[in-house]
Amino acid sequence: MRPLSRAARIIMVGAPGAGKGTQAARLLKAFPSLKALSSGDLLRDNVARSTEIGQRAATYMSSGSLVPDTLMSRLILASLPPAEQSYILDGFPRTRPQAESLTEAGVDVNFVVNLDVPHSVILDRIANRWVHPGSGRVYNLTYSPPKVEGIDDITGEKLVRRVDDDPDTFKVRLEKYEEKTGPLLDLYKEKGVVWTVSGKTSDEITPKLLEEVARRFG
Repeated sequence: MRPLSRAARIIMVGAPGAGKGTQAARLLKAFPSLKALSSGDLLRDNVARSTEIGQRAATYMSSGSLVPDTLMSRLILASLPPAEQSYILDGFPRTRPQAESLTEAGVDVNFVVNLDVPHSVILDRIANRWVHPGSGRVYNLTYSPPKVEGIDDITGEKLVRRVDDDPDTFKVRLEKYEEKTGPLLDLYKEKGVVWTVSGKTSDEITPKLLEEVARRFG
């Protein structure tokens, strides 16, 4: 792919299991000038280094509570690349208040990818999903299995099922996602930057996504 001619500030929106991580990884490979900023990685790094934000976040995480919007916003805003750099925000914003904090800080999100994947497909995916707990690497027994069953390709350590990958639990997560994401998408629709792409597989969605990014920013 050719380099991007103007700065892209991208967020990926989609239900749990919709393939946000897969699509982000493929974008990074196709457009080398894109960088990824993962809220999860930043959170883990700050907790490990016992920064002020990390210490405050750890108190919520240890009790199983969500880290508050205000704290997550501080974390992200302190870590953003320069405005002229193209990047994908991974895992942030997830709520309208988080999105509004970006706007208030002058961050111009100019492409919101809304992954529209049927819930029936997502539930089938999570039924076959295994994870390497140390790195977060995800495998699917249907279309991206590990080389050795039950074993991580890189470390040789055992894979596990996520506790919340139970189908009944996951249905609740999908319902909560819809509640939180509706207002978030409404905000960005008002700005005219939402692009919805539908598909049942990642391979079906990726070509459309790469073409759209090249059209908008190439």
